[in-house]
Amino acid sequence: MTRRPVDVRTGRTERPGSTERRPGRAERSGRAVAPWVRTRLRTAPGAAVAFGVLVLITAFLMAVLPRAVDAYESEGLRRDIGGAPPGATVLGLSAPQPGLEIPRSAREEAMRPAALSAVHRKVLASLPAPVRADAAESAYGVRTSEALTGTDTWLPRPDGIGPRFTLAAQSELAAHAAVRGGRLPAAGGRVTAETKEVEAAATTATARVMRLRVGSVIRLSGPTGSTALSVRITGIVEPRRPQGSYWSAEPVLRTPGLAVLPSAPPQYRWEAGLLLAPGAAPALLGTQAMPERYWRLAPDTTGLAAQDTPALLREVTSLESGPGLLRMREIAGGTAVLSTGLETVLGSHLAARAAITRIVTVAAFGIGAVAAVVLAMAGALVAARRAGELALLRSRGGSLRGIGGRLLAESAVIALPAAGAGLLLALLAVGEARLLPAVWGASGVALLACAALPVRAVLLHRRPRAHDDRDDLVRARPGRRRTVAELTLLALAVASVVALRRRGASGSGDLLVSAAPVLVSLIAALVLVRLYPLPLRWAARPAARLRGAIGFLSLARAGRSSATGALPLLALLIALTTAAFGGSVLAGVADARDRAALLAVGADARVSTEGEATALPADAERAVRNTAGVEEVTAVRIEWTAELAPDANRTGADAGAGADARKPLTLIGVEPGSYSRLARQLDLGAFPAGVLKDTGGVLNAVASPGVAARLGTAPRRIASPAGEITVRITAVRPRTPAAPRSEFLLVDRAGLEHTGPTTLLATGEALDTRALRAAALGAGPELDVRLRSEERAALTGSPLQSGAERIYAAAVAAGAAYAVIALVLSLLQSAPERSTLLARLRTMGLTRRQGRQLLGLEALPQALLAAGGGVLVGWATIRLLAPGIDLARLAVAAAPALAPVQDVSLRTDMWSLALPAAGVVALAGAVAAGQAWWAGRRGSITELRAGDTR
Repeated sequence: MTRRPVDVRTGRTERPGSTERRPGRAERSGRAVAPWVRTRLRTAPGAAVAFGVLVLITAFLMAVLPRAVDAYESEGLRRDIGGAPPGATVLGLSAPQPGLEIPRSAREEAMRPAALSAVHRKVLASLPAPVRADAAESAYGVRTSEALTGTDTWLPRPDGIGPRFTLAAQSELAAHAAVRGGRLPAAGGRVTAETKEVEAAATTATARVMRLRVGSVIRLSGPTGSTALSVRITGIVEPRRPQGSYWSAEPVLRTPGLAVLPSAPPQYRWEAGLLLAPGAAPALLGTQAMPERYWRLAPDTTGLAAQDTPALLREVTSLESGPGLLRMREIAGGTAVLSTGLETVLGSHLAARAAITRIVTVAAFGIGAVAAVVLAMAGALVAARRAGELALLRSRGGSLRGIGGRLLAESAVIALPAAGAGLLLALLAVGEARLLPAVWGASGVALLACAALPVRAVLLHRRPRAHDDRDDLVRARPGRRRTVAELTLLALAVASVVALRRRGASGSGDLLVSAAPVLVSLIAALVLVRLYPLPLRWAARPAARLRGAIGFLSLARAGRSSATGALPLLALLIALTTAAFGGSVLAGVADARDRAALLAVGADARVSTEGEATALPADAERAVRNTAGVEEVTAVRIEWTAELAPDANRTGADAGAGADARKPLTLIGVEPGSYSRLARQLDLGAFPAGVLKDTGGVLNAVASPGVAARLGTAPRRIASPAGEITVRITAVRPRTPAAPRSEFLLVDRAGLEHTGPTTLLATGEALDTRALRAAALGAGPELDVRLRSEERAALTGSPLQSGAERIYAAAVAAGAAYAVIALVLSLLQSAPERSTLLARLRTMGLTRRQGRQLLGLEALPQALLAAGGGVLVGWATIRLLAPGIDLARLAVAAAPALAPVQDVSLRTDMWSLALPAAGVVALAGAVAAGQAWWAGRRGSITELRAGDTR
């Protein structure tokens, strides 16, 4: 009797030939099959959380980086415009006085406040975006373009020459000044061109220097000498914001100054400004001072962003000499002109920003590359852990599209929310920046995180596999395609390094140049992976003959590492190279600033009289020497106006070169012993003290190269306020502490007629700056104190610099962090296999100590390879790229006038090389020891359970 088949799902006997499909239990009960994504996430919640955190951190870094760059570039733009002298940034629209062909009444009306105010409002309304004016600091009025001379004998006359005054009828004086005496000037009655006496106000600084008080009357004359105008001082005012554009666009209105006349010897005269009432402007038409109308527009930097810079520069240029100027002339008159130095400020800012951005791009490429490799490693780790599961699915008929789609959905559920959270954190961390670059950065991270696992799985399981073939470093044989790909990458790396060395990162570089460190690391990783099996094979043979099994087993296990080990090695090399490169940039910048500050001061502290023109008080040196923290004080006498004596102008190298012969020399008198120690300590033109010894009435001298070329080696006669001397140049040095930024002639101070020092150079590791200033003030109130530390701090005030430095510091930290993550992922990939091996060996008698040794020695070769390769590649990258990277803009852009340092390039920072590499080795050992300890606690039976898929 034939038995009918039985349905294993229902237990019922099937009829022969029956094709009826019976419903399953899930279908009969109405319940759906458990979703793939939810099941997988519930199976491994810890791995899902770790992957999400990794994506969140990476998305945050990739999103916050462009926002941070935008933020510091915008702040740098506003700081550069706001920190420049107002005279260089104000938009000055001016028009000459109305022509004589116009009736006098019409000319007078054009000079009155109502007409000027109407033009001012129209000009403000017609400014093109992004040019905006700060109405509070802007001003308009009438001024004399040719100064008038004060004829009163009671006015100060340094060389018997009368002072000159600039008269300005400027708007809104009451809002920008506080009255300290008297009242503000007023226009009594209706002022016309016939008016010969007007009222004016003077600032407190002008009143003090020009001996003015309320009620003083100043008679002013024009070029012909006749009295043009009388000005009565009705008030003394104090500027509310003296550094603002209202007062500083034309500083003479705020503070008088001495002007040097082109005469021999030079003569001086005072120049000052007086402020008239706005209604008194028509009186200036009756003078020969060429009055002009003006509208000064102070730039408003509120809301100005870095991306507005090109448009701002374009519009400012148009206002000076383009369509914008034509619009201004339609408002202010056909003869109006607009002048400003704002385009120079913007050009300097753009040059500094471009140079710094190209250097920052190198760090951005490093961070982005190592982050991408680590995300790929995370996907490879999951694919390796689930290789058996995926192979089973393929063998049971699973399609690549179906498997890849499920893995993509599984990754997207974690990666997309994590990337969105990272983007949100970046938006909260940096508020003022563009949104789109951050979105692109976070989207790229999300895309890579979603694609890493499915792409890796699809590539591994293109064909169903019955078992895993042996895939290790020792037996791996690279194919032709891999060789061609490696040679292509090698060519790209060589091309980028050559381009960077030739053009430099501050030249017209491209992305290939910025990617040079990453490409060098990639080539090094591929080369090291190819060379790695050789030492393992050489070491395995003698290890096999040893009595103990630990050495042989550890080498054999290290050789059995997956042939895909290039990925973690690449991540480690890029991370270590990025950290080393960033540390070298920071170290090079710090060295350059230290050097620039030293060249600005000449020592740790510099105490001198104003302009170093007179001798110091007798007790000044003792007071400075007794200050806390001062280790040594060197007294020098500096004469900035020394020159060749008249009898020397007709001989030698100066024959026929009278103008060059009269060129001033910087003569420095020093005490040879202490000064030579100072020069040697500071590494500024060190020389033996005996070089300056006197030889029969002729003083031996140390000169700068320019002075040496000018004077030659023959004895020359030098005249200076310190007396006439005969010198012979016996040594040439490029710099010296007393005058580190100028040409000089250095002699023994004892050979001078007047030996009183004008300058003290003090050194000390821990100077008490407050006590030093107090000591200098006690010795003489006119003494000036300059500190190297303050000059050093002045070089770090630019937002462009500080922002770039923060990014490089973040690059160092991120590189080290990703190196740790890469190492942990690499060790986790083979952790189950190592735990199983350790359990099996323990059943054969392996002790816990031997287990720790085995795992430690197994991890040591790859850790040493990564650490040693990272140090080598980092050092080589810095040496290769140093000639092409100039850090001058990054180092000293905040105060270029104080920084004569040139060609600031990279230097190797050993701490940035050694610390991350040592951390890799230490972490590898710690992870191996921790795994051995944890495996010992679990027990061998747990590790060897049949069917366990851990």
